[in-house]
Amino acid sequence: MSSATLRYPSSPVRAPARSKPAPRGASRVVVKEPRKVQLPKPDFVVIKRLIWPVLLVLLVAGGLSMGDQVLPLLDRPISKIMVRGELSQANQQLVEQLVAPYSGSSFFAADMSQLRAELKQLPWLSEVEVRRVWPDQIRISLEEQLPVARWGEAALLNNSGTAFTPRDREKYQHLPLLQGPQRAQQQVMQQYQMLSQILRPLGFSITRLELRERGSWFVSTAQGIELLLGRDHLVEKVQRFVAIYNKALKDKTANIASVDLRYPNGLAVAWREAVVPAAAPAAAVN
Repeated sequence: MSSATLRYPSSPVRAPARSKPAPRGASRVVVKEPRKVQLPKPDFVVIKRLIWPVLLVLLVAGGLSMGDQVLPLLDRPISKIMVRGELSQANQQLVEQLVAPYSGSSFFAADMSQLRAELKQLPWLSEVEVRRVWPDQIRISLEEQLPVARWGEAALLNNSGTAFTPRDREKYQHLPLLQGPQRAQQQVMQQYQMLSQILRPLGFSITRLELRERGSWFVSTAQGIELLLGRDHLVEKVQRFVAIYNKALKDKTANIASVDLRYPNGLAVAWREAVVPAAAPAAAVN
C-alpha cells in the first residue's frame, strides 16, 4: 500500500528585524518648552498724554490753594507812586490828580491797565508805561509830545505829523504854522521837514506852509518872502530857487516880495514897492 505525503506550503521565513545600533557617546534629551503668551507692550506715549493733564490740574489746584493763603501775606497797600518824565508844571499837576486815587489801594488788586488807559487819554502824552514794583510801589514813565509846528489855530503837530491839543497851546505861537486838509497832516509835516532842510543853508526858515484844497503849496519865510510852488515837484522847484538865489538874488533879499516857481524851467520874482522918502519940510524964508 502506497502512502501519500501531504505538504503544506511553508510560510515565508522572515528575517529577524535588525535592531538600530545603539548610539555611541553621550545623548541629550531635548524637552520642548511651553509656548509663552506675549502680552501687548504698554503705550507710554498715551500714558504720558493722560498723566500730564492730570498733573497739571493738580498743580494748578495746589497753586491756587496755596496762592489764596500766601497772597494776603504778600499784598500791601500802595505807599509810593513815582512819575518819571519831563513834564510842564500844569501837566505834572494833572497827572498827580489822576494817580492819586491809586495811592493806598491793594498792590495786587490795583488795575494798572485802567491807570494806563486814563493816562493815554491825555493828548499831550506820546508814551505811557505803568508797572508795579514789589512790595508797595508803582512806577510811571511818561513822555510828552514834542511839538514841531502849529496845525491851524487849535492843535499842534509832533515830528511824525500827529496832531494833539495841549492845555497851554498859547505858548507855542512861535512855532511855524502848517495848514491843510485834516487828512493831510502827515503829508504837510513831511513836506515841511524836507523844504526846511533845503532852505536852511540860505539862512531861511519857514514860518508858514499851506496846502490848499486844490493841491497848491505856499511857503512863507521869516525873511518875508513867499514861495508859490504849485502842485507837484516841490523839492526840485525849491532847489531851483536856491540855485538862482545864490547867483542873482542874494543881494536883493530885502526887496523880494514873492517868487513864483510854478514855471517848468524858471521863476518869476515880484518886487516890493519902492519906498519914496518923505519930502523935507521947506525952510521958512524971512
